[in-house]
Amino acid sequence: MTAVDTNIVVRLVTGDDPKQTHAARSLLADGPVWIAKTVLLETRWVLRYLYGYEETAIRDAFTELLGLENVHTEDEASVAAALALIAHGLDFADALHLSSRPAGAAFVSFDRSFVRCANRAGASKVSVPQMLR
Repeated sequence: MTAVDTNIVVRLVTGDDPKQTHAARSLLADGPVWIAKTVLLETRWVLRYLYGYEETAIRDAFTELLGLENVHTEDEASVAAALALIAHGLDFADALHLSSRPAGAAFVSFDRSFVRCANRAGASKVSVPQMLR
């Protein structure tokens, strides 16, 4: 298995550098690939802010990439849950923070917009700290 860095994933998604894209695709063809959650977070940032990708395009790219048989990611269940939350309007980083919490744990944030969005998406135990309500 080969663990990959953000720049490999960016080349796979964007195809913007032919030589590096070919090398990244060859890596994928050579065997199992592992992607850390931190690489996905950084890739999302690069795609959104340097390439101008919309959240839905990023979700679709991640879903396609992680759907490949030989591609594995850290904490696959949390990543899948985060990708599902994006469809409800959450930012990928917020969705990943939320989906990575321990089972049954409450999640608090000062970001009232995030809390409202998470609750609309059906996430449980998401709130603004008690003293600020």
